[in-house]
Amino acid sequence: MGKSGRDWTQIYAIYGMDEWQTLMFLLIHAFFFSFLSVLFLLYFNPICSIFDSFFPALPAGAPRFIAGFTGSVTAILAVCLLFAACNIFYSSVALHWDMAQRIVNAVNDWSTVKTALDVGCGRGILLNAVAQQLKKEGSSGRVVGLDRRKTTVSTLRTAGMEGVQEYVTCKEGDARHLPFGDNYFDVVVSAVFLHTVGKEFGHKTAAAAAERMKGLSEVVRVLKPGGAGVVWDLVHVPEYVQRLKELRMEDIRVSERVTAFMVSSHIVSFRKPNQQPLLSFSGEFRVDWRCHGLC
Repeated sequence: MGKSGRDWTQIYAIYGMDEWQTLMFLLIHAFFFSFLSVLFLLYFNPICSIFDSFFPALPAGAPRFIAGFTGSVTAILAVCLLFAACNIFYSSVALHWDMAQRIVNAVNDWSTVKTALDVGCGRGILLNAVAQQLKKEGSSGRVVGLDRRKTTVSTLRTAGMEGVQEYVTCKEGDARHLPFGDNYFDVVVSAVFLHTVGKEFGHKTAAAAAERMKGLSEVVRVLKPGGAGVVWDLVHVPEYVQRLKELRMEDIRVSERVTAFMVSSHIVSFRKPNQQPLLSFSGEFRVDWRCHGLC
């Protein structure tokens, strides 16, 4: 049970999980290697005899060593694969829910929030957490869930199950070209999504990094001056922090490391300054301050 006080079975019953193909792949291989390791354990002596008959030139004791070593490796592989499967399931369900609550709590004041955006909303765990916060505050605001996949029906279904459908709107789009005007949202959030932007170029390539930075820059562009941004993502958070500094964001904070999907993850939060220089979100900035009525 997570910090939210909600059992993982309840979360799974509503949201399911997006990574089930990976989970099944890992589980099938874990059971396969478990079966092999049990065979090596039950039929150790016959297996040693088979090694001896196929490789008669081996020194005495070598077949037993090879059979024992092979059996040990298959057992270790089975344990590692099973652990990976459990971590992915936990990360997709219980941890995702807990981190969604932390993302919501990272925003100091929801009472004034009228518009919020969840970039890469998926089935809506974070999206609905934001909607529940708006409902709790008695707000008339709404949260928009954006995803590049056609998940609108399933996402709105989960919003209905959570009782927050009147606070939720879904839209299909590309995080690198958000279909919203500048300075549109009071709050922009995202959970384990930005690292997938540009994956068609390979995760470790310069082209993929440039695409991720486009996505982050779009988050900043659509955020209102004084608005809050909160991103939970894997591996690439140091890149995001550097980019946010280049874009002159304020109150940049990075959470402690949390292992998710077998890698490190962090939450990074920031605030867009009220007095914002004219920025080129492709990577350059010009110091040309807007006065906002103060001049």
